Amino acid sequence: MTGDCSRALLRIFSYQPNPRLWKATIAARHCGVELELRGAAPEQLADWLWDFDARPLTAADRDDPSTVQVGRIGFGGTALRKTPAFLAAHPFGTVPAAFSPDGAVGIFESNSIARAVARLGAAQVGLYGDDPYQASRIDSLLDTCLVFGRDTQPWLLGLRAASVSAGLRAQAHEACASWLDGIERALLASGPWLVGSRLSLADVCFACELTMLWYERPRRAWLAAQGLQGALPDAWATRWPRVATHFATLRAHPAFAPDLEAHLARLESAPAESTP
Repeated sequence: MTGDCSRALLRIFSYQPNPRLWKATIAARHCGVELELRGAAPEQLADWLWDFDARPLTAADRDDPSTVQVGRIGFGGTALRKTPAFLAAHPFGTVPAAFSPDGAVGIFESNSIARAVARLGAAQVGLYGDDPYQASRIDSLLDTCLVFGRDTQPWLLGLRAASVSAGLRAQAHEACASWLDGIERALLASGPWLVGSRLSLADVCFACELTMLWYERPRRAWLAAQGLQGALPDAWATRWPRVATHFATLRAHPAFAPDLEAHLARLESAPAESTP
């Protein structure tokens, strides 16, 4: 999937590991679509040139004032290097950032990048359903993932920065409960898959967004010291049994496991941190 870049149908630049990037890699693995991935750990991306030809900064890159941009969400206040071509392709300047093989077309937002992969692999498997109605229902579920991700992002960034509050936790918990209530009902109506009789892009995006909440696991002791709990309740599998069963099935699926399983297992087994 990330081999010969000359055969890649999509190039993606992102910080790694990134569960939202895995929407694309899982879809690509399932569809047989070749991807080329570039990037590094979040704290290292300030030392990269953000471009179709993304790479670690050279001395010449550092001397070019035209590429300096101040980071925002997730990179607040950090000086980042983004080329004019990158910003033309990605007008919001965010990652993950995908490109067509010639770099002429930029695709942004993780769900849209995953949609591109599903369309590129449509001849192999039907990740986008069997008809326009199923495709539209899949889109509906993908939109709810975006809302959930937006509403929980301040909480997750706060965990990373060791700066959380009861208000942030309440917002994230409400978003989590509302989203999982809907997923539970969707599985009750159509299970074992969220849409139709087989795996779809809705299942992929659901699993990756839920994985984001596993970052709470090693921080539970620290949160307790602040008088707080995680946004995902400890007894979540009891409250949403179909969601829990579906998530367990997906993390063991051969298209999902290479990305999700080791990551989730590491977070589940990490020692409780008294400080983040």
